[in-house]
Amino acid sequence: MSDVLSAPLVVEFPFTRSLGPVQSAFLTGLRERTVLGVRTEDGTVLVPPVEYDPVTANEIRDLVEVAPTGTVTTWAWNPSPGRDQPLPTPFAWVLVRLDGAGTALLHVLDAPGPDAVRTGMRVRIRWAATRTGAITDIACFEPYEGEPGHCEPAPHTGEFAEPVTGIVTPARLDYVHTPGRAQSAYIKALEERRTVGERCPACRKVYVPPRGACPTCGVATAEQVEVGPRGTVTTFCIVNIKAAHTANLDIEVPYVYA
Repeated sequence: MSDVLSAPLVVEFPFTRSLGPVQSAFLTGLRERTVLGVRTEDGTVLVPPVEYDPVTANEIRDLVEVAPTGTVTTWAWNPSPGRDQPLPTPFAWVLVRLDGAGTALLHVLDAPGPDAVRTGMRVRIRWAATRTGAITDIACFEPYEGEPGHCEPAPHTGEFAEPVTGIVTPARLDYVHTPGRAQSAYIKALEERRTVGERCPACRKVYVPPRGACPTCGVATAEQVEVGPRGTVTTFCIVNIKAAHTANLDIEVPYVYA
Protein backbone atom coordinates (compact mmCIF):
# COMPACT_ATOMS: atom_id res chain seq x y z
CA MET A 1 0.00 0.00 0.00
CA SER A 2 1.47 3.33 -1.07
CA ASP A 3 -0.03 5.17 1.92
CA VAL A 4 1.81 2.96 4.46
CA LEU A 5 5.10 4.39 5.72
CA SER A 6 8.31 2.49 6.37
CA ALA A 7 11.58 3.72 7.85
CA PRO A 8 14.79 2.41 9.46
CA LEU A 9 14.86 2.99 13.21
CA VAL A 10 17.48 2.51 15.92
CA VAL A 11 16.99 1.79 19.62
CA GLU A 12 20.29 2.42 21.39
CA PHE A 13 21.31 2.96 24.99
CA PRO A 14 24.24 2.22 27.34
CA PHE A 15 23.37 -0.40 29.95
CA THR A 16 25.20 0.41 33.18
CA ARG A 17 25.42 -2.11 35.99
CA SER A 18 27.42 -2.70 39.15
CA LEU A 19 29.13 -6.03 39.74
CA GLY A 20 28.93 -8.33 42.71
CA PRO A 21 32.00 -10.15 44.04
CA VAL A 22 31.71 -13.08 41.60
CA GLN A 23 31.22 -11.12 38.38
CA SER A 24 33.81 -8.58 39.50
CA ALA A 25 36.37 -11.35 40.00
CA PHE A 26 35.50 -12.94 36.63
CA LEU A 27 35.85 -9.74 34.59
CA THR A 28 38.91 -8.52 36.47
CA GLY A 29 40.42 -11.95 35.90
CA LEU A 30 39.91 -11.62 32.15
CA ARG A 31 41.78 -8.32 32.28
CA GLU A 32 44.65 -10.25 33.86
CA ARG A 33 44.38 -13.15 31.33
CA THR A 34 42.89 -15.42 33.98
CA VAL A 35 39.61 -17.33 33.53
CA LEU A 36 37.65 -17.94 36.70
CA GLY A 37 34.65 -20.16 37.32
CA VAL A 38 32.69 -21.05 40.39
CA ARG A 39 32.15 -24.48 41.92
CA THR A 40 28.56 -25.42 42.81
CA GLU A 41 27.49 -27.54 45.75
CA ASP A 42 27.52 -30.71 43.60
CA GLY A 43 31.06 -29.98 42.36
CA THR A 44 30.21 -28.65 38.89
CA VAL A 45 32.42 -25.78 37.73
CA LEU A 46 30.41 -23.06 35.99
CA VAL A 47 32.12 -20.79 33.46
CA PRO A 48 31.05 -18.02 33.25
CA PRO A 49 30.42 -18.04 36.99
CA VAL A 50 27.12 -17.20 38.65
CA GLU A 51 26.45 -15.97 42.17
CA TYR A 52 23.80 -18.51 43.13
CA ASP A 53 23.69 -22.28 42.71
CA PRO A 54 21.25 -22.99 39.84
CA VAL A 55 20.00 -26.14 41.61
CA THR A 56 19.79 -25.13 45.28
CA ALA A 57 19.66 -21.31 44.81
CA ASN A 58 22.22 -21.00 47.62
CA GLU A 59 24.90 -18.34 47.40
CA ILE A 60 28.21 -19.70 46.04
CA ARG A 61 31.64 -18.11 46.29
CA ASP A 62 34.04 -21.04 45.65
CA LEU A 63 36.08 -19.50 42.82
CA VAL A 64 38.45 -21.63 40.75
CA GLU A 65 40.76 -20.99 37.79
CA VAL A 66 40.31 -22.99 34.58
CA ALA A 67 42.47 -23.33 31.47
CA PRO A 68 42.40 -20.97 28.46
CA THR A 69 41.96 -24.00 26.19
CA GLY A 70 38.80 -25.96 25.57
CA THR A 71 36.48 -27.92 23.29
CA VAL A 72 33.72 -26.68 21.01
CA THR A 73 30.41 -28.25 22.04
CA THR A 74 28.26 -26.64 19.32
CA TRP A 75 28.56 -23.85 16.76
CA ALA A 76 26.84 -21.75 14.09
CA TRP A 77 28.51 -20.00 11.16
CA ASN A 78 28.01 -16.25 10.71
CA PRO A 79 28.74 -15.37 7.06
CA SER A 80 27.85 -11.68 7.36
CA PRO A 81 29.05 -10.02 10.58
CA GLY A 82 26.93 -7.09 11.68
CA ARG A 83 27.69 -3.78 13.25
CA ASP A 84 29.95 -3.97 16.34
CA GLN A 85 30.18 -7.77 16.28
CA PRO A 86 33.43 -9.26 17.62
CA LEU A 87 35.13 -9.83 14.24
CA PRO A 88 34.80 -7.91 10.97
CA THR A 89 35.21 -11.08 8.87
CA PRO A 90 32.93 -14.18 8.80
CA PHE A 91 33.26 -16.25 11.97
CA ALA A 92 31.61 -18.99 13.99
CA TRP A 93 29.55 -18.49 17.10
CA VAL A 94 30.71 -21.24 19.44
CA LEU A 95 29.99 -22.73 22.81
CA VAL A 96 33.34 -23.69 24.35
CA ARG A 97 33.74 -25.88 27.41
CA LEU A 98 37.07 -24.78 28.81
CA ASP A 99 39.33 -27.46 30.25
CA GLY A 100 38.35 -27.83 33.90
CA ALA A 101 34.84 -26.38 33.42
CA GLY A 102 31.57 -28.27 33.42
CA THR A 103 29.62 -25.76 31.31
CA ALA A 104 30.26 -23.92 28.05
CA LEU A 105 31.08 -20.29 27.37
CA LEU A 106 29.52 -18.46 24.41
CA HIS A 107 32.03 -16.60 22.23
CA VAL A 108 33.35 -16.47 18.66
CA LEU A 109 35.87 -18.56 16.75
CA ASP A 110 38.15 -17.08 14.12
CA ALA A 111 38.12 -19.67 11.34
CA PRO A 112 38.65 -19.48 7.54
CA GLY A 113 35.26 -21.00 6.79
CA PRO A 114 32.51 -23.33 8.07
CA ASP A 115 34.40 -26.39 6.78
CA ALA A 116 37.13 -25.59 9.30
CA VAL A 117 34.72 -25.77 12.27
CA ARG A 118 33.36 -28.89 13.93
CA THR A 119 31.90 -29.95 17.23
CA GLY A 120 34.65 -31.43 19.35
CA MET A 121 37.46 -29.34 17.87
CA ARG A 122 40.06 -27.96 20.21
CA VAL A 123 40.40 -24.19 20.64
CA ARG A 124 42.20 -21.67 22.80
CA ILE A 125 41.65 -18.07 23.84
CA ARG A 126 43.15 -15.25 21.81
CA TRP A 127 43.50 -12.39 24.26
CA ALA A 128 42.81 -8.80 23.25
CA ALA A 129 45.87 -6.56 23.09
CA THR A 130 44.16 -4.00 25.32
CA ARG A 131 42.08 -5.40 28.17
CA THR A 132 39.74 -3.41 30.41
CA GLY A 133 37.79 -5.98 32.41
CA ALA A 134 35.08 -7.10 29.99
CA ILE A 135 34.09 -10.23 28.07
CA THR A 136 35.71 -8.58 25.03
CA ASP A 137 39.08 -9.07 26.74
CA ILE A 138 38.74 -12.44 25.03
CA ALA A 139 39.16 -11.21 21.46
CA CYS A 140 38.01 -14.60 20.14
CA PHE A 141 38.92 -18.27 20.16
CA GLU A 142 41.30 -19.82 17.64
CA PRO A 143 42.02 -23.43 16.62
CA TYR A 144 44.41 -25.29 18.90
CA GLU A 145 46.16 -28.58 18.22
CA GLY A 146 46.70 -29.61 21.82
CA GLU A 147 44.84 -32.63 23.17
CA PRO A 148 42.48 -32.32 26.12
CA GLY A 149 44.04 -33.54 29.30
CA HIS A 150 43.05 -33.81 32.91
CA CYS A 151 42.75 -30.26 34.19
CA GLU A 152 41.85 -29.86 37.82
CA PRO A 153 40.53 -26.34 38.49
CA ALA A 154 42.80 -24.50 40.89
CA PRO A 155 41.29 -22.63 43.85
CA HIS A 156 41.47 -18.85 43.47
CA THR A 157 40.79 -16.05 45.93
CA GLY A 158 39.30 -13.81 43.23
CA GLU A 159 41.41 -10.95 44.56
CA PHE A 160 43.14 -8.61 42.11
CA ALA A 161 44.63 -5.15 42.28
CA GLU A 162 42.16 -2.46 41.17
CA PRO A 163 39.15 -4.75 40.70
CA VAL A 164 36.47 -3.94 38.13
CA THR A 165 33.31 -2.93 40.03
CA GLY A 166 31.00 -1.84 37.20
CA ILE A 167 30.55 -2.06 33.45
CA VAL A 168 28.80 -0.11 30.72
CA THR A 169 27.47 -2.30 27.91
CA PRO A 170 26.18 -0.61 24.76
CA ALA A 171 22.90 -2.04 23.50
CA ARG A 172 21.69 -1.31 19.97
CA LEU A 173 18.87 -2.64 17.81
CA ASP A 174 18.62 -1.67 14.13
CA TYR A 175 15.31 -2.48 12.48
CA VAL A 176 12.85 -1.33 9.83
CA HIS A 177 9.51 -0.17 11.22
CA THR A 178 6.32 -0.31 9.15
CA PRO A 179 3.62 1.31 11.28
CA GLY A 180 0.63 0.16 9.20
CA ARG A 181 -2.32 2.08 7.76
CA ALA A 182 -3.67 3.72 10.91
CA GLN A 183 -0.38 4.92 12.39
CA SER A 184 0.92 5.99 8.96
CA ALA A 185 -2.08 8.33 8.71
CA TYR A 186 -1.34 9.59 12.23
CA ILE A 187 2.31 10.34 11.38
CA LYS A 188 1.39 12.07 8.12
CA ALA A 189 -1.11 14.25 9.98
CA LEU A 190 1.59 15.31 12.46
CA GLU A 191 3.61 16.57 9.52
CA GLU A 192 0.65 18.86 8.80
CA ARG A 193 0.46 19.91 12.47
CA ARG A 194 -2.72 17.93 13.01
CA THR A 195 -3.51 15.12 15.48
CA VAL A 196 -5.80 12.35 14.31
CA GLY A 197 -7.12 9.20 15.91
CA GLU A 198 -9.65 6.55 14.99
CA ARG A 199 -13.06 5.84 16.54
CA CYS A 200 -14.23 2.36 17.51
CA PRO A 201 -17.56 1.57 15.78
CA ALA A 202 -18.73 -0.40 18.81
CA CYS A 203 -17.78 1.49 22.00
CA ARG A 204 -17.22 4.84 20.21
CA LYS A 205 -13.89 5.48 21.99
CA VAL A 206 -11.33 7.50 20.03
CA TYR A 207 -7.78 6.16 20.22
CA VAL A 208 -4.78 8.48 19.75
CA PRO A 209 -2.45 7.32 18.33
CA PRO A 210 -4.74 4.95 16.41
CA ARG A 211 -4.03 1.24 16.62
CA GLY A 212 -6.09 0.05 13.67
CA ALA A 213 -8.30 -1.93 16.05
CA CYS A 214 -10.07 -1.23 19.33
CA PRO A 215 -8.16 -2.90 22.20
CA THR A 216 -11.39 -3.02 24.23
CA CYS A 217 -13.78 -4.47 21.65
CA GLY A 218 -11.32 -6.16 19.33
CA VAL A 219 -12.93 -4.72 16.19
CA ALA A 220 -11.24 -2.85 13.35
CA THR A 221 -11.34 0.96 13.36
CA ALA A 222 -11.55 3.11 10.24
CA GLU A 223 -13.36 6.34 11.12
CA GLN A 224 -10.70 9.06 11.38
CA VAL A 225 -11.22 11.76 14.02
CA GLU A 226 -9.16 14.92 14.41
CA VAL A 227 -8.56 15.96 18.04
CA GLY A 228 -6.74 18.67 19.98
CA PRO A 229 -4.55 20.54 19.87
CA ARG A 230 -5.29 21.06 23.59
CA GLY A 231 -5.62 18.24 26.11
CA THR A 232 -5.34 17.17 29.76
CA VAL A 233 -2.35 15.48 31.41
CA THR A 234 -3.45 12.11 32.81
CA THR A 235 -0.11 10.92 34.22
CA PHE A 236 3.53 11.97 34.07
CA CYS A 237 7.07 11.32 35.25
CA ILE A 238 9.95 13.72 35.91
CA VAL A 239 13.28 13.00 34.20
CA ASN A 240 16.23 14.07 36.34
CA ILE A 241 19.09 12.32 34.54
CA LYS A 242 20.25 13.52 31.15
CA ALA A 243 21.09 10.64 28.83
CA ALA A 244 23.55 11.45 26.08
CA HIS A 245 21.91 8.99 23.67
CA THR A 246 18.50 10.71 23.61
CA ALA A 247 17.26 12.73 20.66
CA ASN A 248 16.27 15.69 22.87
CA LEU A 249 19.78 16.82 23.75
CA ASP A 250 18.66 20.44 23.72
CA ILE A 251 16.23 19.86 26.61
CA GLU A 252 17.81 20.41 30.01
CA VAL A 253 16.84 18.29 32.99
CA PRO A 254 14.60 18.16 34.82
CA TYR A 255 11.80 17.77 32.29
CA VAL A 256 8.52 15.87 32.17
CA TYR A 257 7.30 12.92 30.13
CA ALA A 258 3.50 12.99 30.09
